[in-house]
Amino acid sequence: MRVLGIDPGLERIGFGVIDRVGSKLHVVTYGLIETPRIGFADRLLILHQELRQLIEMHKPDTMATEKLLFSVNRKTAMDVAKALGVIILTSSETGLPWTEYSPPEVKLAVVGNGSAEKKQVQFMVTKLLGLLETPKPDDVADALAIAICHAMKSRLEVRL
Repeated sequence: MRVLGIDPGLERIGFGVIDRVGSKLHVVTYGLIETPRIGFADRLLILHQELRQLIEMHKPDTMATEKLLFSVNRKTAMDVAKALGVIILTSSETGLPWTEYSPPEVKLAVVGNGSAEKKQVQFMVTKLLGLLETPKPDDVADALAIAICHAMKSRLEVRL
């Protein structure tokens, strides 16, 4: 199973592609989609085009994102929600099944503790994927954690 994990954003969108073969996880690629500070609609178009190219290149079987939880900045929340809409649309347009997980679900799957600190999640992402160093910036490590969460949850669902 090949999973594309996405950490939604507008300016920086983290992504990570991993393979799950049996109980083993292997990293395929990871990085950032960055949109320049141009018109909002143009930024969403760039996100769509970049994400579509990523899907066509790596051919994931499924996509997972993190549920948006905002409590302070409503403007940022709305902008990121619009970007998430483009991400979900791109998933549907390319025929990719899409799932979302709350931050505590991701932390629980990756660390074993739903209230784990960000550093603990980053440490486990590095270890689980056999990386030499923690992926940077945080958006990328978060995207890989989301992909790991989905790969582990999907494996459990298949077993049940």
